Amino acid sequence: MAVAVAARQRSFDDLGTPLSGVTFVVIDLETTGGSPATCAITEVGAVKVRGGEILGTFQTLVNPGVPIPPAITVLTGITEQMVVPAPRIEQVLGPLVRFVGDAVIVGHNVRFDLGFLAAAMDRERWPRFANVVVDTCALARRLVRDEVPNCKLETLSRLFRVHHRPTHRALDDALATTEVLHGLLERAGSLGVLGLDDLVALPTVGAHPQLGKLTLATRLPRAPGVYLFRDAGGRPLYVGKAVDLRRRVRSYFTGDERRKVGGLLRELAAIDHIECSSELEASVLEVRLIHELTPRYNQRTKHWRGYRYVKLTLDEPWPRLSVVVQPRHGDGCLYLGPVGSAATARRVAEAIETVVPLRRCSARLAASGPTSPREGACTPAQLGVACCPCSGAVSPDAYREHVRALVAALTDDPMSLLAPLEARLRRLAGQQRYEEAADLRDRAAALSRALERQRRHDAIRHAGRLELELSDGAWAVVDGGVLEAAGRDRGGGDLGPPELGPVEGDPAGGDPAVHRPSLPVDGPGRGTGAPGDPLARHVVDEVATVVAWLEARATRIRVAACDRGLAWPAVRLPAFEPRQPVPDRR
Repeated sequence: MAVAVAARQRSFDDLGTPLSGVTFVVIDLETTGGSPATCAITEVGAVKVRGGEILGTFQTLVNPGVPIPPAITVLTGITEQMVVPAPRIEQVLGPLVRFVGDAVIVGHNVRFDLGFLAAAMDRERWPRFANVVVDTCALARRLVRDEVPNCKLETLSRLFRVHHRPTHRALDDALATTEVLHGLLERAGSLGVLGLDDLVALPTVGAHPQLGKLTLATRLPRAPGVYLFRDAGGRPLYVGKAVDLRRRVRSYFTGDERRKVGGLLRELAAIDHIECSSELEASVLEVRLIHELTPRYNQRTKHWRGYRYVKLTLDEPWPRLSVVVQPRHGDGCLYLGPVGSAATARRVAEAIETVVPLRRCSARLAASGPTSPREGACTPAQLGVACCPCSGAVSPDAYREHVRALVAALTDDPMSLLAPLEARLRRLAGQQRYEEAADLRDRAAALSRALERQRRHDAIRHAGRLELELSDGAWAVVDGGVLEAAGRDRGGGDLGPPELGPVEGDPAGGDPAVHRPSLPVDGPGRGTGAPGDPLARHVVDEVATVVAWLEARATRIRVAACDRGLAWPAVRLPAFEPRQPVPDRR
């Protein structure tokens, strides 16, 4: 027997089809019992429907090849004499598969029907159905459970006053299920369920206390963009980005179990959005909006004003490390960062000082040494962990050599800092000095992360202006790591001016309208500066977002133009992160 081609599995675009344009095939079976392993099909009925109009029906008795129990005959009215001349299931599968095609399969307790069909297909070596499946029983539990004593087909038929009543015959029950489906779709529409993806996800909503707020997502497009949750006073609660705005926002009601989501949805009163040309543009706009609005429920990137730099004070005779809030452009000093907090910056500085014995006291020192006599050397110098001139034991030339080695490590050779830390960490672990090893590991990890991030940031800043061709006709211009322009479906020629200006928010959303925030101009590259200059705090999150996005999709984008070439560091630095325990799989 020839093997039929399985129905094509629907893509995400198909799942966004409006329900009025979806073709459903409602299936019902009668069987000799409840187990596909020991029982067989006696009747198949199916109804093809689209937009409320029945396009065709399919009905046939099936010779099960086994006796029909008397109880089944009493329930269905199907006798052995009726099925003896009927075709066997292997003769029915081909016509049924062709009738179903790539339509959405619907049934009441549809897993029962598909279980019998799958068993028959497996025996005959037919591919199983790969179609999208909708269960009217599961939908009824979410939509009308409070209105009926149970969700049986007979009960729902009475609720929706259907014309075709279920009779335990396949076609009659399929016709009744079709009418029940239409009643459930009408109820679902009041919750903003207008597309096939919404319908498929609806049974997972459960008895969500904020289910009625699903209607706030009704006008969201199935497109990339940024969404903004607001409370009743119009204050921003949360900003997020999505490849598909509608699907992402509705997912908050369909299984997102993060701890704070319940409180977020309780306060939710309106949803605004900005549609974007690509996921890259959406990711950048998310960062800019979080910086500008600091929504209460966002945790990442909104505390950028607390970022700090580690500064090597090359503008004084005896340079040292310090933690500063803002870099001073043109002061001749070397900056690492910014990093996430002052505490992280101190850990980075301590990791460096573990390897390079810079002075740690803050006394004013002339080129030849202290400007005034001291009673003794500072504590780090007395302990021998710092070459501080206050001890009188280090010459300016020797100290300059330490500084020169540190500058080379921070700019060209980070392993000259990290390798000694790795070696020291192994020694401490070998000596079972685990608390000291854990402290050193944390400091080394902070330094490694800062160096790794800076290397990647410098790479994209060195590239200058990048013109990128993304998927589906989208394009973007990145200059010094900052997104300058983005759009879709341009012709040839120049990309034109930046297109991140103000726009209207969702007309169905809250007030005030969302706008596309732009960054304040702060030197070359809107705050990025030259690769050797410190990266401004207000753009570091955007540059990090662009770098991560480009790295993750390097094989799916095309660089149409680049000022100076783009290349990431070939080898990542050691992370020093603690190893996760391997789960016991016994």
